[in-house]
Amino acid sequence: MRADQILHPTEAGLYCPPGDFFIDPIRPVPRALITHGHGDHARAGHGAVMATRQTLDIMAIRYGTDFARTRQVAEGPLRVGDTQVSFHPAGHILGSAQIAVQPGAGPKIVVSGDYCRRANPVCAPFEPVPCDVFVTEATFGLPVFSHPDPAQEMARLLASMAEFPDRPHLIGAYALGKAQRLIALARAAGIDGPIAIHGALQRLCDYHIEQGIALGALIPATAEDVPAHLVIAPPSAFASPWVQRFRDPVIGFASGWMQVRARARQRGVELPLVVSDHVDWPQVTATIRELSPSEVWITHGAEEGLLRWCELQGIPARPLRLVGYEDEPE
Repeated sequence: MRADQILHPTEAGLYCPPGDFFIDPIRPVPRALITHGHGDHARAGHGAVMATRQTLDIMAIRYGTDFARTRQVAEGPLRVGDTQVSFHPAGHILGSAQIAVQPGAGPKIVVSGDYCRRANPVCAPFEPVPCDVFVTEATFGLPVFSHPDPAQEMARLLASMAEFPDRPHLIGAYALGKAQRLIALARAAGIDGPIAIHGALQRLCDYHIEQGIALGALIPATAEDVPAHLVIAPPSAFASPWVQRFRDPVIGFASGWMQVRARARQRGVELPLVVSDHVDWPQVTATIRELSPSEVWITHGAEEGLLRWCELQGIPARPLRLVGYEDEPE
């Protein structure tokens, strides 16, 4: 059986005929396998959903407990139709997983979902899974993207807080994954006092704490006078009246895209923090070298750059050109 007979793109997303399931479909389908809880990969309305326990919990928090008719926790190798599937840590956010798919006879395909090779204090590290076909993202799939160590960015945050002790530091971070990672990184960098969080982050932060992830003292950023020097909020909050309660704040934003200074200027970001939960160029190319697959498929992102690199390395590669997936949720 050829790889494209095991898995191929459709308008709804990647479909596996021998297993009769979709991976991260962008619209409701009878059976979905979900890599992680970000909204561009995990949607409500499917008939049956299989994912890690943490991803199922996150989907229930975000969409309500009736987000699918049935759900199944992915534990160990499982038979789905005429295929065997298994879930492996992706290092992206809490509960994120790569999905390995293999029929009884045929190549093994690993769908990475979104992934990161850098240590992340709020989730399990990426697990390299040997495979014949590696399906990868290319969010930052250009040589210009080489992200710094997050500890270096936290040092910049601390330096700014020391330079401007009377100005609250408001940092934008995506509500699921990035916000909790930023809080954990701030703690590791030595910020021990209370960190204020926007109400939109509360339930997801609570869930991370329930899962044993230490985030320290968190207080709501809802009072007129918020007694915290560091405030974390989703990007949407910065366009709302909420932000007006802070006097002369330092506006920051945590994203891999903050390496592009024009994006920071467009957002009016004074303190851009380059903290990404995706592989950058050195990580994605090193991962492909490490796995040494027979073929690489690219789901979304800067496909042409990675295609060209694979060509120069003598690795067959093809773009899947999947739609409906953000470059990086913000």
